[in-house]
Amino acid sequence: MTSAEDRVAGARAELEEALDAIEDKLNVPKRFSELSAKAKTSYATNPIPWVIGATAAAIVVAGLVAWAVMSDDD
Repeated sequence: MTSAEDRVAGARAELEEALDAIEDKLNVPKRFSELSAKAKTSYATNPIPWVIGATAAAIVVAGLVAWAVMSDDD
C-alpha cells in the first residue's frame, strides 16, 4: 500500500512544482523587474544602440506629427 501512497505523493510533488513554475512565469511584476534590470544592464554596458533607437523613435514620431499636420484632410 505504501507504493501507491508514494506514487500519489510523487504526483502531488510534480504537480506542485509545475504549478509553481506556471505561477512564476505569469508573475507580471517579477517579469517586469527582470526585464527592467536587463535593460539597465544593457544600457550600462553599451548605450549606443539605445541612443540610436531613441533617436529613430523620435524621428518617427516627429514624422507622424508632421504628416498629420501637413496632410490635407478636407
